[in-house]
Amino acid sequence: MQGIRPGVFIFTLFLGCSLAAQAIAHDVAAAYRAAVAQRFIAWLEPLRIEAMARGITPESFAHAMRGVKLDWTLPDLAPPELGEGQPARPRREARTRQKQQAEFGRPARYFPRKRLIWATSLGRKNLAKWNRTLTEIEKRYGVESHVVLSIWGHETAYGRARLPYSAVRTLATQAFMGRRREKFREELLIAIGILQDGHVSPARMRSSWAGAMGHTQFLPSGFRKYAVDFNGDGRRDIWGSIPDALASTANFLKLNGWQSGKAWGYEVRLPKGFDCTLEGIVNARTIEEWVKLGVTRAFGRKFPGNRLAENTHLVAPAGTLGPAFLVLENFEVFRAYNKADLYALYVGHVADRIRFGGSFEGGWSRVAGFSRDEMKRLQSALALAGYDVGKIDGLIGSKTRSAIGKWQRKLGRKITCYPPRSLLKLAVARE
Repeated sequence: MQGIRPGVFIFTLFLGCSLAAQAIAHDVAAAYRAAVAQRFIAWLEPLRIEAMARGITPESFAHAMRGVKLDWTLPDLAPPELGEGQPARPRREARTRQKQQAEFGRPARYFPRKRLIWATSLGRKNLAKWNRTLTEIEKRYGVESHVVLSIWGHETAYGRARLPYSAVRTLATQAFMGRRREKFREELLIAIGILQDGHVSPARMRSSWAGAMGHTQFLPSGFRKYAVDFNGDGRRDIWGSIPDALASTANFLKLNGWQSGKAWGYEVRLPKGFDCTLEGIVNARTIEEWVKLGVTRAFGRKFPGNRLAENTHLVAPAGTLGPAFLVLENFEVFRAYNKADLYALYVGHVADRIRFGGSFEGGWSRVAGFSRDEMKRLQSALALAGYDVGKIDGLIGSKTRSAIGKWQRKLGRKITCYPPRSLLKLAVARE
């Protein structure tokens, strides 16, 4: 130790031990992943047999799965325990990395002003660029051009967003070790069928991290039901053909009940002291009945006289802390595309902006953010207390918001129908 200060020696020793530990951990993880990869290869054989039972040829299966490896970068994975005599699952692999979708985060973050302006401007440019195609699509499917454009803009930024994943690799990984394996196993088998039918090559079958494909983001099951060959080249190409992608989206909306020429909903003003627990489809009323409760349209507009007898329900994604809307059947068609209220509001609002301009009257207040696990705990506490939250899924939907308002009332707290973090703390304390 002569010439070496004790502090430097200790630091060097600590660094050496740390690097050695990291190397050991790396080797353990590598051994585990290699063993999982071997199990994946074995898992492919019964999948191949099932595929052939569905009419997929051995050649098509081999072509689709050639070189496919597990993608460990994906979220929502639950890697397996391998059992006795096999490498143990490293602690870091046991932690499931959940993807927090923007649709279920803080409402204000979903509607940034600059993003809305950009989406509107580029939507109008694409309306001019694809006017002939969109006009033909509207004639055939009865879905307005600005509606189709809004969905395209939201899903892939009008085709500008890069789809970074191989759909087959993504679906195979999720089917083998994802949290929703049965769902993705089915999607994978359908995807192989799409490849066999020649609509796209494996290299061009690109997707999101969840396997949603093409310009307007169809899962393989959605492709099978709704994709169309609009340009007449014999392929339903939602990756390379914008006419095919936009027409497929219009076909989806039509088959899910789109009502041509009708609005998706109206932004409204709620009277002071309004009961926000009246939100949700279970509390649906005619527009005329809402008016009798003191609800009026934003900006002082009038409801169309010929729509007063239509059934609507209230949607307020931030409870009393943000804008409120009376929504109609077309809103539910948007939710068939993506079940989140914020998604339906966004595509409806941008569609209106492309056509008419304008913005929301109501502003979004700053509200607390929650992880899905935190929200599940709150939902569980609400359900235990006897409130209907719908599915305990960690998502703040209308049933959960209404239940929150009812619980706030029972507790003698300010009724907002959107949870402050103090409500989560109370729920955790009662577990």
